[in-house]
Amino acid sequence: MITLRLNANNPKDLSLAAQLLRAGELVAIPTETVYGLAANALDPAAVAKIFEAKGRPQDNPLIVHVTDILQAFPLVKVFPFTARRLAEAFWPGPLTVILPRADHVPDIVSAGLRSLALRVPAHPVAQALLQAAGIPLAAPSANRSGSPSPTLASHALYDLDGKIAAVLDAGPCAVGIESTVLDLTSEMPLLLRPGGISVEQLETVLDRKIAVSPAVVHALENDAPTPSPGMKYKHYAPQAELTLVHGSLQAFLAYAKQEKPDGLLVFDRDMSTVNCCCQSEIGSCQPVNCLRYGDDPKAQAKQLFARLREIDELGWRKVLVRCPTKEGLGLAVYNRLLRASAFREVTV
Repeated sequence: MITLRLNANNPKDLSLAAQLLRAGELVAIPTETVYGLAANALDPAAVAKIFEAKGRPQDNPLIVHVTDILQAFPLVKVFPFTARRLAEAFWPGPLTVILPRADHVPDIVSAGLRSLALRVPAHPVAQALLQAAGIPLAAPSANRSGSPSPTLASHALYDLDGKIAAVLDAGPCAVGIESTVLDLTSEMPLLLRPGGISVEQLETVLDRKIAVSPAVVHALENDAPTPSPGMKYKHYAPQAELTLVHGSLQAFLAYAKQEKPDGLLVFDRDMSTVNCCCQSEIGSCQPVNCLRYGDDPKAQAKQLFARLREIDELGWRKVLVRCPTKEGLGLAVYNRLLRASAFREVTV
């Protein structure tokens, strides 16, 4: 199969992408979070192609993207008041809500679960494509299963070239990490995956505390069901071995001297210290191999997956990572790094 690279700014290319989706084909599409691998959510054969193209485990549910709350209503059995309040506040945007699935929605979309994950993307191209296609779109990240999510069309093409019909290129994604996933199938809202909407933002709108799944910062048991995307033990991962390091910069550098990694992933503000010649902590007069990924959580989220892909491009096999904050959007960055490192972390 030849994978077409379509220009999102070209109306003919956008129309072609919509035609391909209606015909049961796969198209990698831009969203504000990451590029998604879209298929007609109501066509089980089309959805099955997503799992095949990605090499995705069949027990990993998908998120269905819709144009607005009205298109969401028929896909679920109930749309409770809590979901309406959140939709009013955050849709379109990087929030996914899990609700009881309507009977006509194919089982494969939810990996056999009786629930359904829904969101309304904020990206104007995603919105235009949903309008043109006229169908809800199941769309996990457009990458090989388990590898870093794609924030550029070139990332999706690199992973899936020849396996999908087209990639719709709209440039870099604004948020850079996947949506927040909130389970609303029981009385207590439960955060399953942190993302572009923080816990604090959710609690402000709902005027109540929400529960956070232990799987956000701990490994899911091997035989446990997967109620949300992004909950597998190892996910978002480069080929390199990552280790998250908690502690001061000085302690981090001392640990690097001991461990001798191929490279470091550090905050922007660390670079002048880390790359300074003759750093006594490193014990070398050569610059240290390092990449930076921002100082604040918003910058880190936007850059993270591109940096993880760059690590493999550089051929690094062992990497130490400065651990981000766990507050606000930082929790989502920390969650992705935990899974990218297979929960390998140390405090120094």
